[in-house]
Amino acid sequence: MQKLHLVMGGRVKDPQGLEFVDLKAIDMVGVFPDYASAEDAWRGAAQRTVDDAEMRYVIVHLHRLLEPKLPEA
Repeated sequence: MQKLHLVMGGRVKDPQGLEFVDLKAIDMVGVFPDYASAEDAWRGAAQRTVDDAEMRYVIVHLHRLLEPKLPEA
């Protein structure tokens, strides 16, 4: 089974939280077929904004949203 992951990011209100300031300005990095490739994309995006504490990138496990009853392994 394909385990899709979404990498996205943007400016957050609090650097320790996940509340984005402007949802229209979210940077949608892409959808990836596995965690390893999503992590590579996340790392690249986060590295570009490493000096800006209010920018945050995350990996969203789309497969868990699409089929929540599936085992994690």
